[in-house]
Amino acid sequence: MLKKILFSYQNKTQLIIAMIGSFLGFTFLITSIHYLIRVNEFGKGEEILGDNTMIVQKKVTSFASMNLAKTDFSASDIERLKEKSFASNVEPILSNSFGVSLQTDSDLVPYFRSDVFVQSINQDFIKVSSKNWNWKEGDEYVPIVLPRDFLVMLNTFASGKGIPQVSDEIAKSIGFKFTLYNDNKKEWQKAKIVGFTNEVSSILVPESFMEYGNLNFPTKTPAKITQLMLTVKENEFGKFEEFMRSNSIEAKSTSMVVGKLKSVAGTLFSILIGISVITVFLAGLVLIQYAQLLISKNEYEIRTLLRIGYSPKVITLKILNYFVFVFAIISGLSIVVFAIAKFLIDSILKDGGIQINDSFTFLSILSVFFAFGIYTFVNYFNAKRGVLKTL
Repeated sequence: MLKKILFSYQNKTQLIIAMIGSFLGFTFLITSIHYLIRVNEFGKGEEILGDNTMIVQKKVTSFASMNLAKTDFSASDIERLKEKSFASNVEPILSNSFGVSLQTDSDLVPYFRSDVFVQSINQDFIKVSSKNWNWKEGDEYVPIVLPRDFLVMLNTFASGKGIPQVSDEIAKSIGFKFTLYNDNKKEWQKAKIVGFTNEVSSILVPESFMEYGNLNFPTKTPAKITQLMLTVKENEFGKFEEFMRSNSIEAKSTSMVVGKLKSVAGTLFSILIGISVITVFLAGLVLIQYAQLLISKNEYEIRTLLRIGYSPKVITLKILNYFVFVFAIISGLSIVVFAIAKFLIDSILKDGGIQINDSFTFLSILSVFFAFGIYTFVNYFNAKRGVLKTL
């Protein structure tokens, strides 16, 4: 009876417009939050380096080839880069000034030896647990991160010898041995692979091992800092690119592509989230205005119901339940449409070679319930105030 008295003779045009606006806002909000999260996850776990982290160096020009220009970074260069707004972390890459070679030390593979170039980077930049990435003099082995190209070369060598090639996991079980030397002495250290990287061309070792080698096997040519590890802040790759162009600095192209993709997509989805929030807010105002108009047009009926014994709470809850049902329809349709759109978008991305996690994100669904809760809360107090005004 109450429903018929309060809602049967109302013009539904404004309500339908508000429902369409809320539906579009909710759908865009869920979609943009979901894909913002998935874009930021893109590439995680695939590389030993941290997210948005890359190696930068100065470009080698004709002047550098003739020793007329420097390609190393001074302390002032590093400090200047640290002050840039796009840089969240900058640290030098330490290189060996001592002689070093790497050889196999296992019955699993034939003997192989090669002079190598080793580097060390700060623990903050690599996704290897500190338990596996530390070394001190007297330890059984030196943990190393191997360039994947080196493993390819090792497998090519094994294939030429007519023996089975090795996978990543098998390679980690193979024993290796470093030979550290200078003109006066040499020393051997066992080594063990703890990870692989596509981004670094040298073998990575802990900083403590690098310091030990440079100190105990000094040479006439001191090591220079020619490369830096740099973590770029989200959505600031444009500033970073401009800095590289104006300072003749370069980074590996694959790192830049992933970083730019995440930055551009993240910016677009952030804008879409802002537009969605504004749409939801405006649609909510229309719904609240409709509720106020409903109470105003039914002022006589509400006053009559109160006089014949209906409590303000009963009438308020009846109005609230009506709009909760409206909100539930909007939310349910939004989630259903999002699920359909997600299936299509994920398929398009996968066909385009962009592999992302295809599960639902908790925050995107939570955003709908959060907006639903705010709508319900505001509408309850709006309805309660409107009913009490008729007393």
